[in-house]
Amino acid sequence: MFTKKFFLTVILVFVTLEVTNYIIYQVIMAPTFQDPELTKAFRPEGEMAGKMWIAFLMDLVWSFFFVFFFSKGYENRGIMEGVRFGIYIGLFYSMVVSYQSYVFYPLPYSFVLSMFLWGVLQCIICGIVAALVFKPKVVAEE
Repeated sequence: MFTKKFFLTVILVFVTLEVTNYIIYQVIMAPTFQDPELTKAFRPEGEMAGKMWIAFLMDLVWSFFFVFFFSKGYENRGIMEGVRFGIYIGLFYSMVVSYQSYVFYPLPYSFVLSMFLWGVLQCIICGIVAALVFKPKVVAEE
């Protein structure tokens, strides 16, 4: 089960997650984080930076389980299998986290909707990476 290919897929999904996190949150949504309504919902930047190792660790855990669940239902159907899996996980994970955050934190709805939609796209991209990389060796039956 836990082969070199499995762990390679985990690492590549993790890298994909970090790159897409940067693009989404540091580039695309950067102006949104300047909104005074939103800044009061988050820790100050310096304080957040000191805790970022926790976010990276959680992204690694997320990547492990993303690939673990992908591998359990793996059907060798190519990129569309990754897209489908990404949609499922995106709806399961991103929708729940985004909308529960809307309930518990003073976040503008437009921000929550963006988090949800970008999160689904992120999961689809990670699913495609998993589908392209995770291809266990087929053992011939005798």
